[in-house]
Amino acid sequence: MNYKDLNLSIKDKTNQVVVNDDVTIEIKQYLPIEDKIDLVQIALQKALEGNIYNEMKLDMYFNLYLVYMYSNIEFSEEDRVDEFKLYDELESNDIIAHVIAGMEESEYNYLFKMISILKLTDQKYRNSAAAMVQSVIQDLPGNAAAAVEIMDKFDPNKYKEIETFVEAANAGRPISQ
Repeated sequence: MNYKDLNLSIKDKTNQVVVNDDVTIEIKQYLPIEDKIDLVQIALQKALEGNIYNEMKLDMYFNLYLVYMYSNIEFSEEDRVDEFKLYDELESNDIIAHVIAGMEESEYNYLFKMISILKLTDQKYRNSAAAMVQSVIQDLPGNAAAAVEIMDKFDPNKYKEIETFVEAANAGRPISQ
């Protein structure tokens, strides 16, 4: 049998959910894998603070992007400027809960599982020796440039002045004592 004979296409079914007693929103039941990857990666990137994930931000961005990508609610650039405020408005008015309730349960569970797995995998890597070596290698050119700049600005006369001051503060004894 040829693949073409299966006549397959991506399912585009939606659920309708009523919010605020009179507004109906549509919730996608399936999101293409490329969009799922984007959703998870964006949430992880935005929740990363240094080398650790801010769990509250991860929850916020994950849920916010569920609404962005699964519902037919259109958000302008202006709406999205302050995502913390937008999240609070959506959360406090149960819009996020309605979107999640309107999703296919297996779809939500899959996304939640994937974000959890990728977060743990990334955390293990960030704490590994390989990540530390990679960080040193990536930072090396910038650090070398900074060292060259320090050496270029180094003034031996000022160093001698500091050495003399420290000796005087040390009751006239040399620094090495």
